[in-house]
Amino acid sequence: MRIRATVAAVTGALALSAFAVPAAQAAGNPLSAVTFSNVVVNAGKNVVVGATAQVTVTATYTVTHPANVAASSFESGPVLYRGTSITAPSDILGGDDAGTCTASSSTVLKCTAKIQFRPASTDETEDLFNTEAGAWKVGAVAVATSGTNIKWQGDLGAKNIQRLSKLTVNAAPEPVKKGKTITVTGALTRANWDSGKYAGYAAQPVKLQFKKKGATAYTTVKTIKTSSTGALKTTVTASADGYYRYVFAGTTTTPAVNAAADYIDVQ
Repeated sequence: MRIRATVAAVTGALALSAFAVPAAQAAGNPLSAVTFSNVVVNAGKNVVVGATAQVTVTATYTVTHPANVAASSFESGPVLYRGTSITAPSDILGGDDAGTCTASSSTVLKCTAKIQFRPASTDETEDLFNTEAGAWKVGAVAVATSGTNIKWQGDLGAKNIQRLSKLTVNAAPEPVKKGKTITVTGALTRANWDSGKYAGYAAQPVKLQFKKKGATAYTTVKTIKTSSTGALKTTVTASADGYYRYVFAGTTTTPAVNAAADYIDVQ
């Protein structure tokens, strides 16, 4: 299991080893009554990460604490995790710094934090590998500034971390005579976090769509699957001037994407 530097940063003086497996809350822990709510990561959208560039998203959350636990006595931040529970995660990550909070009452804090996502090709010691694409759970952690107590709270939402996708299309020949065959090729690729490159996404259903010149909407012509290398190829009969495009609906690990339209001149 890995744990990002941020979760350690939230800890202040608490040693990183204490985070190897998040512990259940100890009896007498003053932070046990601290609770998190309204945790929203990336404005509710999936987190999409390309092959090499760091992606930083904003998270907002609310912290409620007892009146006898001073806001200055602990730091906090949102985390994403996998596994049966946040106290027994198979994987967990957070941002590089603790959240910034403003008191809205004597016991309620409104907080904002940043979470960074880096492909493993950039920093294989901490960050995203291809196997980590997909569904994650949302949680949060509070850590005493003294480094003696910690509070974990899980099941605060869900979030997909996805490998950025790209889709191309080319309709040929052009121009083409009406009634003749048009060959429409393309490719569906997605970020490979392990290598820092883009690679074909195999065996995925992709729609071929056509919009007649002057029309306002596309219609689906057929659905085909990508090859083992992510390639697309099919044929249609030339009927009218217009635009062809491929459309991929997306998966848990990979976002939806539309190819830029390719115009065909039918004579």
